[in-house]
Amino acid sequence: MIYTVTLNPSIDYHVWVPSFAEGTIHEAQKERTDAGGKGINVSKVLKALGADSTALGFVGGFSGAFIQQQVEQAGIAHRFIAIEQNSRINIKMKANTETDISGVSPEIPAAALQRLLDQLDELSAADYLVLAGSVPHSVPADIYQQIMKRLRDKGVRVMLDAKGDALRSGLAEQPFLIKPNHHELGELYGVTIATAEEACLYGQRALASGARHVIVSMASKGAVFVSKDAAYAATIPQQKPVNSIGAGDSMVAGFLYAHTQGMDEQEAFRLAVAAGSATALSEGFCTREKIAAYLPEIRITRLK
Repeated sequence: MIYTVTLNPSIDYHVWVPSFAEGTIHEAQKERTDAGGKGINVSKVLKALGADSTALGFVGGFSGAFIQQQVEQAGIAHRFIAIEQNSRINIKMKANTETDISGVSPEIPAAALQRLLDQLDELSAADYLVLAGSVPHSVPADIYQQIMKRLRDKGVRVMLDAKGDALRSGLAEQPFLIKPNHHELGELYGVTIATAEEACLYGQRALASGARHVIVSMASKGAVFVSKDAAYAATIPQQKPVNSIGAGDSMVAGFLYAHTQGMDEQEAFRLAVAAGSATALSEGFCTREKIAAYLPEIRITRLK
């Protein structure tokens, strides 16, 4: 079974306005409301690809009820833990440029966090676990590392999609996959990463720090994959992105799906990049059909 953990799920409220000026009233052209959070996004894309997963995390209040309802309507199994405070609401305003306002995270009681840890203790070596997204302030900053330590002897394969201290502390627990973007990987090592070769170099450093597979997303420059056996660079369709939400999550889901289907690393990487591209070039998330359409356009080059 595949499990996804979203510690800080949200309602993502997308609103389109012709332009934006501070201190004035704007009339929206259109709007869309989604259940969000990186782990939930991974579950959505897995479902689109035909793979089942179980979503874990915390939901609260009227916004949490909406998130749970949306997940259920998408046909995704869940074992959400109810909390008292409202789940956050994020605003994604699209005008000449996109502006994001991240909502306030609810307090996660210690008892609720323990319930999540108890759920995770049920996992076994046959399971995959996706730990993705921001950590609420009320939860220990190293919670991802704590979870991986608990599961170390069980053989659970963990995908870690985090940044900053959460990524740094988690590397020592040998995650199966990490997926930083080039800014996040550069921040990890105090450098600026601008080329595929540089991403490969620091991806190899992440391997030495504990990761088993690394995908580095590089926006319009494509992506880089590094493992102990090989390194590849992928180029993507050169079209203007229309969606900044969920492309990285789609890459994680695409790679995980391909791996569980027995594909080799190169083809799993190709599918991951196609899934990320299909989401970035769509309003909303990729579909199986869109991924299939982009697959032939993904060019893979071996770096080592």
